[in-house]
Amino acid sequence: MAETEFDVIVIGGGPGGYVCAIRAAQLGMKVACVEKRATLGGTCLNIGCIPSKALLQSSEKYEEARHALADHGVVVKGDVELDLGRMLARKGEVVKANVQGIEFLFKKNKVTWLKGTGRIAAPGVVEVDGTAHRTKHIVIATGSDSVDLPGVKVDEKRIVTSTGGLELDQVPGHLVVIGGGYIGLELGSVWRRLGAKVTVVEFLDRIVPTMDGEVAKHFQRILGKQGVTFRLGTKVTGARTTNEGVVLSLEPAKGGAAEEITADVVLVAIGRKPHTAGLNLDAVGVALDERGRIRTEGFATSVPGIWAIGDVIVGPMLAHKAEEEGVALAEQIAGEHPHINYDAIPGVVYTWPEVASVGATEEQLKTAGVAYRSGKFPFTANGRARAMGETDGFVKILADAATDRILGAHIIGPDAGTLIAELALAVEFSASAEDVARTSHAHPSLNEAVKEAALAVAGRPIHI
Repeated sequence: MAETEFDVIVIGGGPGGYVCAIRAAQLGMKVACVEKRATLGGTCLNIGCIPSKALLQSSEKYEEARHALADHGVVVKGDVELDLGRMLARKGEVVKANVQGIEFLFKKNKVTWLKGTGRIAAPGVVEVDGTAHRTKHIVIATGSDSVDLPGVKVDEKRIVTSTGGLELDQVPGHLVVIGGGYIGLELGSVWRRLGAKVTVVEFLDRIVPTMDGEVAKHFQRILGKQGVTFRLGTKVTGARTTNEGVVLSLEPAKGGAAEEITADVVLVAIGRKPHTAGLNLDAVGVALDERGRIRTEGFATSVPGIWAIGDVIVGPMLAHKAEEEGVALAEQIAGEHPHINYDAIPGVVYTWPEVASVGATEEQLKTAGVAYRSGKFPFTANGRARAMGETDGFVKILADAATDRILGAHIIGPDAGTLIAELALAVEFSASAEDVARTSHAHPSLNEAVKEAALAVAGRPIHI
């Protein structure tokens, strides 16, 4: 093959794209990945998951030093000072290490990085800044963008998306977050810990609408105790900037009198939309659905040889979902028969405490008419959580009433994002609550709360 001919060209170097490229190369294919950023890793590693987690971790340490270390007998004499510049610099260092790691993996696996903006000129032809490259398979993995809110113009300085929300050069006096989902609550938590007054405005009458209702209510109470104010059932109809700040126009979602509130910074976090602009999809014949997502069946688009994964197709917009699809598609192209159990893909909100879920919620099971049993165990009764001083929250397991198979699991508490992995594995293997309950869990550990919740499904927890 000529230098510009490949077996697979992946458009997009985010978690779905770079993982797909690496796995395809491992399977013996000649692979290229198109990425227009100066660094690999996509939104997740550059301006999303990784930098936000770095700031979450740093802000947690700042708040712990100010308010929690004394309970452990660690006395900090004098004022605890915030060096926001250093905190942001550390975030940049974490991002740099991760994106350089992906570049190393490309070299290790002999994946060609085609630097520039890619478009599909025709089936089997990808143009990168005007240069054509031929390939047997094209994979669209271009991710997603922040959803715009009519009447609220983003400038990434005073009215920001998550991108600008990670780069504020000073702590705002009042931060208004529009949207009560994962991104808004995480970034709201960061700036609240660093000293901002935070108000969350949400159109629906609850936060984290895709999560279990009981967990969402408990989560809101905890965030409220931490100092976050919520305006639920409220819509934002407009914004204007003044010398005093940003003035937002609000109205009740179900109708009523309008009002205004003023913020120093407004974070728009109402969701994300597939990024498909500039790919030439319409001309090539790749069909989209009513929400702008690429229509697929087994990752195949309406055009043979063109595939799509990640945020541009149906399903939760999660980095790890995209990664699983990237691996599965590479193996499918190689003639293997991979499988993804979408019910076993966890979701996590990386606030503190963390919130994590996998599988069905109680609301979903009730709507579907599925008979189930619920087992719940609080972290107040877990020895390790007490030792940590982190007793907020609980583990809840939902199991089929007839077979005891775990249908869903929901955790709010310390390290919930790590604890959920055991229950995701249980869902993947169609395990029963009894399987988890009879598995020995180290003592003392947070994981014992998972075991106890599994015991509670059968009405026999030991420690409550």
